[in-house]
Amino acid sequence: MRRVLAPLLLAALIVGSVATPAHAAPVTLTSGHVDILDVDYSGGALVLRVLDETGTTAVERNPSDVTFRVPVAARLTSIPGTPAWSFLGTGGTAWVLPQNSVPGLLWAGWNTTEIPAGVFVDDKVTFRLTAVGGPAGFSIYTASGGTPTVLFDSGNGLPDTLALPRLTHSHVNWAFDAAGTYTVTFSVTGVLASTGATVTSGSRAFTFQVLAG
Repeated sequence: MRRVLAPLLLAALIVGSVATPAHAAPVTLTSGHVDILDVDYSGGALVLRVLDETGTTAVERNPSDVTFRVPVAARLTSIPGTPAWSFLGTGGTAWVLPQNSVPGLLWAGWNTTEIPAGVFVDDKVTFRLTAVGGPAGFSIYTASGGTPTVLFDSGNGLPDTLALPRLTHSHVNWAFDAAGTYTVTFSVTGVLASTGATVTSGSRAFTFQVLAG
């Protein structure tokens, strides 16, 4: 399924801080700002990392080194019963890392601000969700005025794709339909403006630990 995120849903921001490389050590992130999908293009390669800004210094991490914790405080038990919300939850319950900053939860987004101008056709790259492993469904959506816009949804078949312009830094809702451990696989591709060739970050697996209690 292919979708393009409307400009009004983007919070475009050029990140002023310079991230430092991380040591290859496992880390569990529990609260604060993080760009789960942080895209860079350097040396002719697309790179997909995690930009961890939960501490005092921004750190770029390998996805394989990171576990994202989704605590009980992220659980929703009042999901609307209308068809627009039918993608979300099992038995009216879901765990959601929200698109707005909430104390005690991860404020999770994505970032394409490090992609130079003119490299890719239309200055865009494509995010691709290819696999979800876990106890139930996974989705990413935005909500405005009580109406959701579903961007990725494992419940209606994969892969799902989303085209994003460079200089995008936006936050979305990351939703899980049940407690347990999820492995979510993304890749990023772009078509080079100079040659028409497609380049890819390759598949990267992201681990989420959703707590029941």
